[in-house]
Amino acid sequence: MTVLPEVRLTALATCAGCAAKLSPGDLAHVLHPLAASFNAVDHPALLVGLSAPDDAAVYQLSEDQAIISTVDFFPPVVDDPYSFGAIAAANALSDIYAMGGEVLFAINLVAFPETLDLAILSEILRGGADRVRAAGAAIAGGHTIKDDEPKYGLAVTGLLHPAQIITKGGAKPGDVLILTKRLGTGVITTALKRDLADPRHVDSAVAGMMTLNRAAARAARAVGVHAMTDITGYSLMGHGREMAALSGVDLLIDFAALPFLPGAEAYAEAGLFPGGAMNNVNFYTQWVTVEAALRDDQRMLLFDPQTSGGLLIALPPERLPAFVGEFTKEGGEYWQIGTVQAGSGRIIVR
Repeated sequence: MTVLPEVRLTALATCAGCAAKLSPGDLAHVLHPLAASFNAVDHPALLVGLSAPDDAAVYQLSEDQAIISTVDFFPPVVDDPYSFGAIAAANALSDIYAMGGEVLFAINLVAFPETLDLAILSEILRGGADRVRAAGAAIAGGHTIKDDEPKYGLAVTGLLHPAQIITKGGAKPGDVLILTKRLGTGVITTALKRDLADPRHVDSAVAGMMTLNRAAARAARAVGVHAMTDITGYSLMGHGREMAALSGVDLLIDFAALPFLPGAEAYAEAGLFPGGAMNNVNFYTQWVTVEAALRDDQRMLLFDPQTSGGLLIALPPERLPAFVGEFTKEGGEYWQIGTVQAGSGRIIVR
């Protein structure tokens, strides 16, 4: 067995716990000048990717086949190299599942410091490979660069039938909202970076982040859900807002029904939020109305950045039993967290 040197990977990450994303406001500013660069009319086979933002791009190959393409990578959110690799891979694969597809293959993306032992990188890659293998896919290559901060992720290609694409924009009034993973990875990984996390809480968060969204996506595809997205760095409120806006509806969220990882609420009360949480608050609050009597830390938890979070699914209530039957037979957990009503792209927390 290879003995790895003692290295705190999270200490090498400038933004552990927030996936190092641009703030949503900055991203919108950067992308705005590019809006007119490509006209959707000129690319009719690009079914998802130009007209409305979504979790991945979808390109039609034939009447019954379309490929899905996505990419995601970030610095360490945990210290164990294998776990970091597995989490980063599961997070990247999730965008394929959020569109309702299956993974074909992936390509490694690596940035790694010259000062770290290469055995650490081997473990990171092994963790990623194991998650890709669990998805029924293969690592087909990769690209590496030298960097002062380690980063890892995947460029992923998937496949689905063009008639089975599940976008963010299909939620309808009367739908129920389902969440398939617990929340709170942002505050837990921030507590870890500050040496304040209970190892049991970290283990629980790691297990959730390593879990693939494959079973949930298959169940969603089987029963015909209306809309779906995965909850990652822009939080439940941010990704929920995208679903609400693209669907032209309002989401009603029951705060008491939200599932949190063990320890998450205590770390929130202690103020252990990653920097990305305030970025999310500053940008998305304009579309969020909180009617529930919540403490400030509970409000902030709504905007906690997630890493490799679950799927947020909108589906007709009559299809819920079929979804539950399909999903739970694979061992999946789910929580009914709210409903959809007619509206204009807002989230109302009760």
